[in-house]
Amino acid sequence: GYKISGGLHGVGLSVVNALSEWLEVIVKQHGKIHFQRFQKGIPQGELKVIGVCDIKDTGTFVTFYPDCTIFDAIEFNYDYARIRLRELAFLNKGLKITFTDEREGKEKQEIFYAEGGIINFVEQLNKAKETVLPKVLYFNQQNGQDIVEIALQYNTGYDEVIYTFANNIKTEEGGQHLDGFKFALTKVVTDYATENKILKDDEKLTGDDVREGLVAVVNVKLTNPQFEGQTKTKLGNASMRKFVNEVVTKYLSMFLEENPKDAKELINKSINAQRAREAARKARESFRKTAMESTALPGKLADCIDTDPLHCEIYLVEGDSAGGTAKQGRDRQYQAILPLRGKILNVEKARIHRVLDNEEIRSMFTAFGCGWGEEFDLSKRRYDRIICMTDADVDGSHIRILLLTFFFRFMKPMLEQG
Repeated sequence: GYKISGGLHGVGLSVVNALSEWLEVIVKQHGKIHFQRFQKGIPQGELKVIGVCDIKDTGTFVTFYPDCTIFDAIEFNYDYARIRLRELAFLNKGLKITFTDEREGKEKQEIFYAEGGIINFVEQLNKAKETVLPKVLYFNQQNGQDIVEIALQYNTGYDEVIYTFANNIKTEEGGQHLDGFKFALTKVVTDYATENKILKDDEKLTGDDVREGLVAVVNVKLTNPQFEGQTKTKLGNASMRKFVNEVVTKYLSMFLEENPKDAKELINKSINAQRAREAARKARESFRKTAMESTALPGKLADCIDTDPLHCEIYLVEGDSAGGTAKQGRDRQYQAILPLRGKILNVEKARIHRVLDNEEIRSMFTAFGCGWGEEFDLSKRRYDRIICMTDADVDGSHIRILLLTFFFRFMKPMLEQG
């Protein structure tokens, strides 16, 4: 049998069979070719041998046709399958997967192969980023039937990206393996920084500081995985926390000791993150204090008369010139105008204290009235519609993207609730 299984519910092909008009299975094993056919889940005869093959020639071939009396529409999503198969190639070093679409008018074929496994995965995730270290760090270790492999690399960005897998299943909610990885990473880096006196006495790194700009893949394989949660995407095996912790502690400590220059560069990045976090905290407090002390709206806002947000809308326009024209053509009863000076700050590439110090962004926060981040409250909004009016040129498109990025990062519930 298989050493590991990625099954979540213990049903697998049984469900596919039950929901198919017909299903056929061909298995090559022990020099024989076995065949069985099912019709609406019912076997059409016993398992039979239909031929012979080389003793080394093994494999399984499954063909099925979904039952149209059960499904309203039968349309396979190529992109969904493509992403999943590509992941499998990364997670199983040296595995070659040929993906063929034979549907009429959609014929195509792709081959997925990753000689470097999850090292290639991290390289792909960092492809468009400026990396801090040129090479991906890779650790792996086996303990009996359990295997842990980890690949990680830092970039100059501010976000952390960690993908975790257990037996080739993507664990969206993380679990014990992720907890072990985060704990060990933070402890190893902070211990090294303290012991080598890189940190000042008043500086203390948090896990968020250490993981800023991190791209990592944690891939574990074990014999009896315990998946938790409603969607079965969280690994519950406590033993994997300890195992991953040991692997990261051992190999990352070794890397830092053997590469002091690289170690200092990584730790300096974490220290910069810590200082930015402290600056952001002060900026938040300042912004919150200003908001509480002042109820004044931005001076350049041409507000509407109606105070019921359900009736009101606000137009964001490029500059005072466009603002003047918009003011002349608006219905001041329910339409407000807020001119923005040039292109707003790219919040995707800026630290939070710079965002909160930006005059245009502060104007929008104040005008909209519903706050931002964790304190965002849609019920406090002053307008029910926000309309971005930009020129139909390259600059106008750029401004729209910058605004949408700002909304996504700081007012996401507004987008989610329409």
